[in-house]
Amino acid sequence: ITGTGSSATTVAIVDAYGYTNAASDLAAYRSVMGQTACTIANGCLKIVNQSGGSKLPKVNTGWDQEQALDLDMVSTMCPGCKILLVQATTPSFANLGAAVNYAAAHAQVVSNSYGGGENGSSGYEADYNHAGVAVTASAGDSGYGAAFPATSPHVIAVGGTSLNWNGTTRTETVWSGTGSGCSAIYGKPTWQHDPLCTTRMEADVSAVADPNTGVAVYGPGNGGRSGWLVFGGTSVAAPLIGGIYGETNNMSTCANNPKTGTVGCASTLYANPSALNDITSGNNGNCGNPTTYFCTAGPGYDGPTGLGTPHGSGAF
Repeated sequence: ITGTGSSATTVAIVDAYGYTNAASDLAAYRSVMGQTACTIANGCLKIVNQSGGSKLPKVNTGWDQEQALDLDMVSTMCPGCKILLVQATTPSFANLGAAVNYAAAHAQVVSNSYGGGENGSSGYEADYNHAGVAVTASAGDSGYGAAFPATSPHVIAVGGTSLNWNGTTRTETVWSGTGSGCSAIYGKPTWQHDPLCTTRMEADVSAVADPNTGVAVYGPGNGGRSGWLVFGGTSVAAPLIGGIYGETNNMSTCANNPKTGTVGCASTLYANPSALNDITSGNNGNCGNPTTYFCTAGPGYDGPTGLGTPHGSGAF
């Protein structure tokens, strides 16, 4: 992916709890990476609570690290984009959903690096239905099994891969920790046509996620002092893909489909599979006998990596 993106595009990041050093840690990362400053003072960075207010939630180190990761990955893919960090009071579906609703009203892209079981999620699925907004969601980091909000028909569900370089040779396979699966609750979008799952299938697309070859992040260590860390998981992949949507700034395909009521952002991926790297090997668990594409990669669509990984920005 090349380019810088436009300051006319805002990528929102939704997480939980406060993060006192968000602005200074982001400044340190961007300085080392040779990116232009993205600060509150210059209008590039804005940090709010789930209602858009300035009174931020209490701090939580684990979620602070998540926020540092998300901020840095969005910056990596779209250094010219504005960033809106929305901090939910707690990581409940209700509070995170409220944060997503605020974010979607003030950004073109919303990145979500969290997930949980589908049970009890149906009352919050509408929080992820936003015409004209690209909403990404992590597929999960516990191996085979469906997770919400990635199973919402209104999001781009992002799986994870392991990416290794040997000289000029690239090898990319399924990351064993990525989530995938056939939803027990949500209906199948019109743009998804895999043969064995009659409901929403997770994922749609994927990006690097293996912590063994993780990404550099500047954020708080377990002792609270900021420094360089290495992270993996689909929490890497979701903001990377969100940043690419910000880079392309083409959300015209995300309008509501009047026949189905679904948002069409992910449909662009399914219309352009040749613009993605097809991942054909690896698995993320046991999904029955015989093993199916629900947990095993192969030519074309599969659950763990969706349609593949970015090859330029054409699919977006």
